[in-house]
Amino acid sequence: MLWSLAEKSISPCTRDTLKMDLVVDANILMSALIATEGKTCDLMFDDRLTLFAPEFLFDEIEKHKEEVFLKSGLSEADFELFMSIISSRIEILPRNEFEKHIPEAREITPDPDDSEYFALALKLGCGIWSNDKRLKNQYKIRVYSTKDLLR
Repeated sequence: MLWSLAEKSISPCTRDTLKMDLVVDANILMSALIATEGKTCDLMFDDRLTLFAPEFLFDEIEKHKEEVFLKSGLSEADFELFMSIISSRIEILPRNEFEKHIPEAREITPDPDDSEYFALALKLGCGIWSNDKRLKNQYKIRVYSTKDLLR
């Protein structure tokens, strides 16, 4: 199951040539962990997507590790393997690289806990990949759900 992750190079998006930079939020990574054979996981390995995240993303996932084990059936070893593989697909940026955008991000984000994702998206001039519908309740940053990316 997880061993094939390193070899994934699939293209589930219908946009043949579109390349996108996206800030990926923790709920996307959680979905990929819980369903390693699902569409979210497939998209994470789509070469047309360049993924970015604030450095706290993996800390957030670590906090929910037990939930991932329960819902996915992954062992500790498989979890660590997946995290190792997926970290090679996500460019992690430290807070100091986007912190000047935090005040604006706090003003526009519908969820204050997600201000770092918004600040990073402001810095990079790109959208956010999240299945949190509330994040679409603003007009500054485009938020894409997994379903949106598969259209």
